[in-house]
Amino acid sequence: MYVAALWPAVLGACVASTLALKPPARTRVDFSKRAPEGPQFVSTDNGKFVVNGVPLNFIGTNAYWLPALNSDADVNKTLADIAASGIKVVRTWAFNDVTEIPATGTWFAQIGKDGELTINDGPNGLQKLDTVVKLAEENGLYLQLALTNNWNPPETTISKRNNDGGKPRNVLSNDYGGMDVYVRQFGLQHHDEFYTNPALIEAFKKYTTAIVKRYTTSPAIFGWELANDPRCNSTLPAAQCNPQDITRWHDTVAEHIRTIDTNHLVAAGHGGYLCVDCEKIHPRAPTVAPPQVSATPGRRRSVPQFLTKKELLRSRSETRKARRKANLDTNARRGIRGRWAPTPTRRQEDFQAVGPAYDGTYGVDSEDLLNSPNLDYGSFQLFPDQNKYGADDPNLSAFDNTVAQGNEWIRQHGSLGQDFGKPITLNAFGLVTQQNAPYFQPFNGSPPPTTAPSGPDGTGAQQPYGVTNAQRDSAYSSWIGTANDAGLKNVVQYQWGQPELSVAPGTPVSVATDTTGVTTTQGTTGVSPNDGYSTNGAGKEEVVEVLKEGIQAFGSDANLRR
Repeated sequence: MYVAALWPAVLGACVASTLALKPPARTRVDFSKRAPEGPQFVSTDNGKFVVNGVPLNFIGTNAYWLPALNSDADVNKTLADIAASGIKVVRTWAFNDVTEIPATGTWFAQIGKDGELTINDGPNGLQKLDTVVKLAEENGLYLQLALTNNWNPPETTISKRNNDGGKPRNVLSNDYGGMDVYVRQFGLQHHDEFYTNPALIEAFKKYTTAIVKRYTTSPAIFGWELANDPRCNSTLPAAQCNPQDITRWHDTVAEHIRTIDTNHLVAAGHGGYLCVDCEKIHPRAPTVAPPQVSATPGRRRSVPQFLTKKELLRSRSETRKARRKANLDTNARRGIRGRWAPTPTRRQEDFQAVGPAYDGTYGVDSEDLLNSPNLDYGSFQLFPDQNKYGADDPNLSAFDNTVAQGNEWIRQHGSLGQDFGKPITLNAFGLVTQQNAPYFQPFNGSPPPTTAPSGPDGTGAQQPYGVTNAQRDSAYSSWIGTANDAGLKNVVQYQWGQPELSVAPGTPVSVATDTTGVTTTQGTTGVSPNDGYSTNGAGKEEVVEVLKEGIQAFGSDANLRR
């Protein structure tokens, strides 16, 4: 078992107030012990991440496959290349669940038919994760570790593995086990039973204990994400799931982690969905505001409230008006006249519906989770190829709508962070490019699309699926800039692509290839897995440059590197 060397303790424990939770079955936790043992551990202060006494702003990247690489040298090369690009935080999977022990490859836990859990402490098990943590520390990087995944389609789903066996286990991000493995192995039928079944929750807590205990003293751990993209729905049906069930589950597991580890932050890891006008488990404490003059128009109230449907629709309307006015002003400056044409008629209900990202469809209430005293920071994700984040503006092209809705999504979460006084990370964002379209596999296991909707020229002609590399880079630059303006100086790109890796049969890097456009120094070698978002052979240098520009804009301090 790997145990990191303790760094000198400089920062004493400080008191953090919290709310006592009502369910009697839970263990009461003394949250006054939440302060880390020293300043080398990432903490939060006044809505910011802090380490070694100064703010930690960062650009990060995702590499879910990192613990499944074939050698320590591969892991070290990957982390060294990431660090050399200026990236500080790497997000990866701290789980790898199987139902039967595989002949080759990595696995962390076997979940038996009766729900019995077997932890693999061997060299193809948690020792692989130990190596990742050790080498991250040596390369001056922090790790965001996700403890499970919402997505795990059954093996018969073509989008999980090729039926001919051509896609080995662990190639796709949804092929590392996760919630639905527990549900199936416990003989249950519904995805949301993961959040409510007591025996299943205890089994997951057992696994969580095994992981968290290994790294309580490692300053390389940025924080624990309880799950990647948790929501009511998956490839298994949901029964009667609601946002309150998911919030309670997060409270339960976060409390459990606090009994083991007081050095590291805890977050949800969800996609950032909201539930306007929904009942909250953690209501805001009523505050009587002192008498004051009327606030400046457009300025936030001093006592912010939960987002409402009325406020959301008003904000969208104002954004459309501002965008329309800006376009008219631009055309006027260019001397363009007489070219106006009416946009297609939109039904009134199109503008009155808040959409699935806001109406609780996914069973996630970001505000309630962010307001939980058990969670230290918030999260959200941005995957326009797989989710809808707002209403289309008929005056914009499909690509411009994608960028604009992404910017509004980011601003929305920037406002939430300010309202609740907690930092929020954009823990994954990505666009599928035309070069990557053949590799694209949606997280939920549905068949990947092969063509894009009608092109922006309005001809109705089908376009190749995905954006161009230049469009991707433009969108990333816009989103990172918006995050910076919104005070969200903590964003994590999805995903890193790594060439020149060793190859081994039955592993996610099992086929040597020279067809990805990657030029290697050692001839034909393996490349990291690609679920449609990898930068390998798809303009990686340009993406890294965009990320470096973001790092500079965020004002990242070089002396934060350990």
